[in-house]
Amino acid sequence: MTSFTEENYLKIIYKLSAETNSEVSTNAVAELTQTKAASVSDMLRKLSDKQLVNYQKYQGVTLTAEGERVALSVIRKHRLWEVFLVAKLGFNWDEVHDIAEQLEHIDSEELVAKLDEFLGFPKFDPHGDPIPDHNGRMPVLGYQNLSEIEVGKNVLMVGVSEHSSAFLQYLDKTGLILGAGITILELNEFDKSLSISISSGNAIFISHEVAKNILVIEQK
Repeated sequence: MTSFTEENYLKIIYKLSAETNSEVSTNAVAELTQTKAASVSDMLRKLSDKQLVNYQKYQGVTLTAEGERVALSVIRKHRLWEVFLVAKLGFNWDEVHDIAEQLEHIDSEELVAKLDEFLGFPKFDPHGDPIPDHNGRMPVLGYQNLSEIEVGKNVLMVGVSEHSSAFLQYLDKTGLILGAGITILELNEFDKSLSISISSGNAIFISHEVAKNILVIEQK
């Protein structure tokens, strides 16, 4: 059995390793968990003892096959619960992350299977993130950050990489929602901010920080 805290660590290590495709540093884990590096090292040793991570001091950490299985199981539950909260209970996409953080630790494979079936086997959560299947397979997606798109290109907004309420509420106010068509009108070379038009008819300026957290696919 793994504790809530251990599962959270495994989920964070999975996220960081997926972003960097390399070993994860103790400091990177400490930053995301808002925990002292010494405390992180203690937890990583415990996870190593349980054969959930490969860890050597000063050399970073990777998940073992079992550690990755646990991490993907938690991520699967989190994203299914987010779908349920939005689609069935009427929550907004900016309200569900913290609730799903609590529900993701329910340890019942039967419940998760029935939840998946009840929701119609969704492939994506309300933020556009892919949901691992029941075998723990995560789809490989060809998403790009909006900040990487050239001027003049037309793209479709398919997800976000920042899930904070403040960020999602900002997107709602500007009309940047999943499924929105976006055209890059102008790039400000000084701060990399963008002028864009949205399929709803709005033309707005967004910062580089906002653009790098919006996930898109190019439209032909």
